[in-house]
Amino acid sequence: MLRLIRKVLFLLSAVAICSAGYAAGDAVAFKRAGDSVEIQIGGKAFAVYHFDPQIAKPFMSPLRSAQGTIITRGFPMVKDIPGEPRDEPHQRALYFAHGLVNGFDFWGEAAFVKWSDSKIPFGRTVFRKLDKTQGGPGSGSLQAEFDLVGADGTILAGETQAYVFHGDADSRTIDCEFTLRASHGPVTLGDTKEGTFAIRLVKALDSPPAHMVNSNGAEGEKGVWGKRANWVDYDGKVNGEELGVAIFDHPQNLRHPTYWHARGYGLFAANPFGIKEFTRDAQQDGSYTIPAGGSLVLRYRVLIHHGDYRQAKVAQAYQDYAAGK
Repeated sequence: MLRLIRKVLFLLSAVAICSAGYAAGDAVAFKRAGDSVEIQIGGKAFAVYHFDPQIAKPFMSPLRSAQGTIITRGFPMVKDIPGEPRDEPHQRALYFAHGLVNGFDFWGEAAFVKWSDSKIPFGRTVFRKLDKTQGGPGSGSLQAEFDLVGADGTILAGETQAYVFHGDADSRTIDCEFTLRASHGPVTLGDTKEGTFAIRLVKALDSPPAHMVNSNGAEGEKGVWGKRANWVDYDGKVNGEELGVAIFDHPQNLRHPTYWHARGYGLFAANPFGIKEFTRDAQQDGSYTIPAGGSLVLRYRVLIHHGDYRQAKVAQAYQDYAAGK
């Protein structure tokens, strides 16, 4: 009997030690400084969420792997990185925006109008309040509220951005939820390729030399751009680390599996609205109207993994996401 009691106590002690280690490794913490919030996972810097009302839209930059490697482009937030291209300055590291909302462009930015041939007036996603930054031993949550404001100062809609962060020794995960509310009348998201949930990667993950693949096994920009898929992954070597980045489209999203505005130069975006441009069929129309008082929710998961997409079992990770894990 005494031997049995000792065995049980040993097992309970082992479980407690393992649990404490897991919690310590996965702890998520937030630190606000002015118009930004730093996200730490396991005591290490992971990302910074920026919501300066002087900038046209909120974004996260930079994002890092579990080993600390920066996986997103620095420009235009940082302008003096040697060898980094200075094209498409409206493409920030991670952001949610669409190029045609009630006739206004929220994807581009008026400050960089010289880079664009668009004649569409620009809108701004303007910060209202930070609802929540809640850290914890296994995950952390952040939520913020914004107004979509047209070039004429009219508020078109409300927007909530909510994120849940996880991490372990090999990966970082962000569960993203974006809610558009037609609080000031109907909201129409027009058919354009310029959208919608996007990441702009560091140059080392351009494809080529990096590898670009979707859930259907199609590879490279030719096989991925404008096609529908559950997920898209880029993997390659950044500063000596073999790593990859995937975006998962939630199975309950509008028009799942989504279309992808994914380029070899490191931009990839899930976009359920640009059907006419993606299919090159003038008879198609991907516009979608949220009726007055209604809302649209879009969910995505970002997975930053060690190794290539096969080693990281990205396909299985998507199945887990689809199953609610």
